[in-house]
Amino acid sequence: MPNFNITVINGDGIGPEIVPQAVNVLNVIGEKFGHTFNFTNVLMGGCAIDEFGEPLPQSTIDACLSSDSVLLGSIGGPKWESLPGNERPEVGLLGLRSAMKLYANIRPAMLFQPLKSACPLREDIAERGIDMVFARELTGGIYFGERGRNGDVAFDTEKYSVSEVRRIAKVAFETAMVRRKKVTSIDKANVLDSSRLWREVTSEVAKDYPQVELEHMLVDNAAMQLVKDPSQFDVILANNIFGDILSDEAAMITGSIGMLASASLGDTKVGLYEPIHGSAPDIAGKNLANPIATILSAAMMLKYSFGLTAESAAIENAVNAVLESGARTADIKDESTTEVVGTVEMGELIIAELRK
Repeated sequence: MPNFNITVINGDGIGPEIVPQAVNVLNVIGEKFGHTFNFTNVLMGGCAIDEFGEPLPQSTIDACLSSDSVLLGSIGGPKWESLPGNERPEVGLLGLRSAMKLYANIRPAMLFQPLKSACPLREDIAERGIDMVFARELTGGIYFGERGRNGDVAFDTEKYSVSEVRRIAKVAFETAMVRRKKVTSIDKANVLDSSRLWREVTSEVAKDYPQVELEHMLVDNAAMQLVKDPSQFDVILANNIFGDILSDEAAMITGSIGMLASASLGDTKVGLYEPIHGSAPDIAGKNLANPIATILSAAMMLKYSFGLTAESAAIENAVNAVLESGARTADIKDESTTEVVGTVEMGELIIAELRK
């Protein structure tokens, strides 16, 4: 029986509610397909600040580096917003991505057919389909550049090297090769030198993938095109900040940010898997949170890190079946909803589908 060691970080807010549902699903997958998943729980984010005085303890880093992959819930919340920027929970996440050398964030944005009515776009636009993947650079750019305050002036620096752009571009093109063979590279090359470098390097990498169509698109136009006609996109390649913003926009046009998973990857199979939504402290502890994005993140772990494609598909099919039945958490309820369920109940429904 294959054994996989997974480090689990519940995090803050709704994290301790949604992550256990994904763990439960993985355990059922283990029973069904003959795998053993070993889980080690560690702290990161606000809860780590409360316990250890820092958002990312060395013990957490060590556990993540020694595991086969990491499953993360969500971090942050109002309780820690008054802390200096370099001490807040989010610093833990940036630090962990850096420690694990995870430079590529893969974010699928797909409109599940049972949720078409939840899409805020016009019906004729939604009918064309929404199925795209973001390849977002994760460890460079303005989030990691030089920053500071000088009197009444504050600054953050956007900076990229050729090697940083090349490696994330390769991820985008490799992803496109197993999809619809189109990459849309996002930049602001009419204004920013860093974007002009981004465009040059991406165009150079494209020469190695003649089967893939490459188009360059300015970020402000991309924001409009995502609303006008999202069906035109296959793989979207973007730097750290543009990818962060545009992928959240894509999340909302698919019906709910509570539905979308993500994978952060580097040069090895060890990855960090997490939902793209935040910690939602306003609904924490109320059994209201949607666990599907975290469950689908676990499915991505099975596929990308462990090579278990059938197991990953089983989870995705179970999620779709539950949605087809009309069961919904409150964030995705619509006129087709037959039953509004809580966090735990949604997890149980997906497990019941898996056991069929």
